[in-house]
Amino acid sequence: MNTLLERESPPMTVGCEMHRLAAELYPFARSITGDGVRRTLETLKREMPLSIYEVPSGTRVFDWTVPREWNISDAWIKNEKGEKIVDLKNSNLHVLNYSVPVHGRFTLDELKGHLFTSAEHPDWIPYRTSYYKEDWGFCMSHKDYERMEEGRYEVLIDSELKPGYLTYGECFVEGLTGEEVLISTHVCHPSLANDNLSGIAASAFLAKQLSGLDSRLSYRFLFIPGTIGAITWLALNESKIRKIRHCLVLACLGDPGMFSYKKSRSGSSPIDRAAINCLRHSGKNYRLQEFIPFGYDERQYNSPGIGIQAGCLMRTPHGMYPEYHTSADDLDLIRPECLEESLGLLLSIMKTLDGDLKYINMNPRCEPQLGKRGLYPPTGGQAERKSAEMALLWVLNLSDGGNSLLDISERSGLPFELVKNAASALAEKGLLGAA
Repeated sequence: MNTLLERESPPMTVGCEMHRLAAELYPFARSITGDGVRRTLETLKREMPLSIYEVPSGTRVFDWTVPREWNISDAWIKNEKGEKIVDLKNSNLHVLNYSVPVHGRFTLDELKGHLFTSAEHPDWIPYRTSYYKEDWGFCMSHKDYERMEEGRYEVLIDSELKPGYLTYGECFVEGLTGEEVLISTHVCHPSLANDNLSGIAASAFLAKQLSGLDSRLSYRFLFIPGTIGAITWLALNESKIRKIRHCLVLACLGDPGMFSYKKSRSGSSPIDRAAINCLRHSGKNYRLQEFIPFGYDERQYNSPGIGIQAGCLMRTPHGMYPEYHTSADDLDLIRPECLEESLGLLLSIMKTLDGDLKYINMNPRCEPQLGKRGLYPPTGGQAERKSAEMALLWVLNLSDGGNSLLDISERSGLPFELVKNAASALAEKGLLGAA
């Protein structure tokens, strides 16, 4: 039987496949609504069975309202010589995201209030938005900004802001039980590779890895616009919330920095414990962050009226790498080997959640004789053999119907996979029963 717990590590080529997907999605002009999101989701349908939903503008979702839909076809600034000094065709980041349409001539002083640059990184184009306040503007390198001379500039933003839809995608991988893991990633950022094409690629390939497997848990993948997308999904799917046992938000998973895990609101939920357990035994450096109500959509899922305990997995967190929200967050920043490593960690976390069962020792009066049952491991490295023997003894001792395998892994300090393998071997010999 091809089960989740028996799944081998992804092949070495998967990182390149993930990077190719990110490269294909990179040019799309995404926002919180519009055709860029639709194109992104239609592309992702090749990777998994993805359902696409459209929610009309004006729909009330808790304290929010689904905004009007925004699309853009062209934008530029021309100097008095007719030369384009800023051109949307060169970068999706050149326009203040959600800019209202404008066409006219402006002096440099009139234009300055609508120009955004980063003096700290003069060659980079910053990413700026104005989703909920009507405005218009351009983002450009500070170097190009300083070259602008006095005079009148012709400006065009050929955008459309009108009643339409908010679009999101959902992939459901059904398991053997009704208990669900929610995996959420934002799809609204245009031409930013680490934030968050890396999260999109990681979610898509994780869904591919889990599809068709006989896993105990079910997995619900959301590809949503940041903030308003999570709020909209939660408002329209309150009946599904009670089934969600674990939640993980994915972002910034392609850069070469160490892994970062931001805990859920409780700080000790099963998703926290599973993620930290896998990080601890990964052999990699990592950092842990306590929950704060700021960041990605984990703040929506962790809100008190929703009550989903959601963690967030990243490599270098948002705002902590210099390329964040600039044109330097490009395809060179994310690396195939880092994407693949992130996918491997995600699979380990899912295996831990899926295999975290409780057992009862069926022979609880002193230790059973393991040698006559062939349960001592074959000759091998002394440390490896000792760890396998200790896993058997820990599982027997703590399998009282109250402790789960994750409890035993944490108590013993042994990797979850080793504890799970020991439990499977003991159950096969009739020494453990399901709690």
